[in-house]
Amino acid sequence: MKWITLCLSLLLCGAAVHAQQSFLENQKLFPKVGEAYRAKEDALKKEFEKKGLTYPAKYIYLRSFKLDSELEIWVKNNIADTFRLFKSYKVCNLSGKMGPKRREGDLQVPEGFYYINDFNPNSNYHLSLGINYPNYSDRILSDPKRPGNEIYIHGSCLTIGCIPLSDNFIDEVYILAVNAKNAGQDFIPVHVYPVRFSNLGSAGYLMNVCNNDCEGLFWDNLRTAYMYFEKHHRIPVVLTDDKGQYIM
Repeated sequence: MKWITLCLSLLLCGAAVHAQQSFLENQKLFPKVGEAYRAKEDALKKEFEKKGLTYPAKYIYLRSFKLDSELEIWVKNNIADTFRLFKSYKVCNLSGKMGPKRREGDLQVPEGFYYINDFNPNSNYHLSLGINYPNYSDRILSDPKRPGNEIYIHGSCLTIGCIPLSDNFIDEVYILAVNAKNAGQDFIPVHVYPVRFSNLGSAGYLMNVCNNDCEGLFWDNLRTAYMYFEKHHRIPVVLTDDKGQYIM
């Protein structure tokens, strides 16, 4: 009887310890995540310090640009603060063309306003962060039966509609996202734009490639949100109307 009681106590104790384990501690148990922290965290701390930023960032914001093949990481540590740019990472491959994703198999990288909804420490593409495509707007405007899914920011420099980075870069991005999630940021925003709308050359290029299926209104709404952040360094509140169009 005493042996049974001891076993039950150990099981309950183990369950309690597991329940108290933080998201960060749990992620570090995975080999690729643990190795990323050992290889990258000291360097990240030094980069933060050099730029006058506090590590780890409690809030992060990801912004990607197709034409420039870049992914930016913006950070802050208090909800009332404005975001500051930490780093820009090179997106090492790109499929599709300018314009949003509208159906499975179109090779398009989505454009619009998303958030990270999955951390995959066992990804076939080193490490990966899922975004919530299709969002509400996509479900209205895309193919109703086959809009596509499983869009990730990931390593390995391979892509069919995702945002790929080198393994070296995704290690850093993944660490920053884990830290923010661990600090309580449940919805890490990811905004994907065709171009930097403040760059007249890029904006002109977008209009030049526009054809019969031009996303004029869609891009205008993206531009409004982009310019708001450029001016204020605060994330705009973006809603979706009943036609699937973004509104601020």
